[in-house]
Amino acid sequence: MFTIPNIITLLNAFFGTLALYSVLSGQTAWLPLLLGISLFADFADGLVARLLKQSSPIGKELDSLADVISFGAVPGAIFYLLLCKTIGIEGLVFEQPQTYLPALGFMITVFSALRLAKFNTDTRQTENFIGLNTPANTIFALGLLLTVENNSFGLVDLLLNLPLLLILISLLSYLLISEIPIISFKFKKFAWKGNEFRLIFLMLAGALLIALPIGLALMSCILLYVLSSLFLMLKR
Repeated sequence: MFTIPNIITLLNAFFGTLALYSVLSGQTAWLPLLLGISLFADFADGLVARLLKQSSPIGKELDSLADVISFGAVPGAIFYLLLCKTIGIEGLVFEQPQTYLPALGFMITVFSALRLAKFNTDTRQTENFIGLNTPANTIFALGLLLTVENNSFGLVDLLLNLPLLLILISLLSYLLISEIPIISFKFKKFAWKGNEFRLIFLMLAGALLIALPIGLALMSCILLYVLSSLFLMLKR
């Protein structure tokens, strides 16, 4: 149980839980760092498992359980928080039905859990993903929150819009369990041939991160990621 890859996966779960608390407690300044550690651990556990030849069924299940927290509960909490800001309440109060609407943000959590269960049982997802992966979905949600909190380009009034947020929740929930092929960034070898799309995308993503405020850059990267995957699907 306590192999090095599994310990790294548990770090993903630990820092994901802290990230969830940072959202629900309003201490969102810590969120990028905490999610960044979770994302790094999520990438590193599989890499270390392959290098040390310590892959195991329990490691695979543990990875998805950790991801439900970091990349399921956290983006759900982000949309919950944004909905609370939009309708002008501090949070859900069970004795007050008029405060229930922000709970719809946690539909992202529900569909993330479905997506992870599907991934674990879908043998087609060895090379690329089918449906939007949960880390990418979480990066988009983080970018949306940072854009709102920093009021990048004065977009806060546009983004804190109830119909828009509900549409985003519905669209992201659909993408998580869709049959759309999405490119994976699991490099089997570090060479240009066979990795052309991945490397070009990373260069474009780097340019976006330099040119735009961080929140908008993260949202733009994920939008580019999805659109590029759709383009490749149609091209094939």
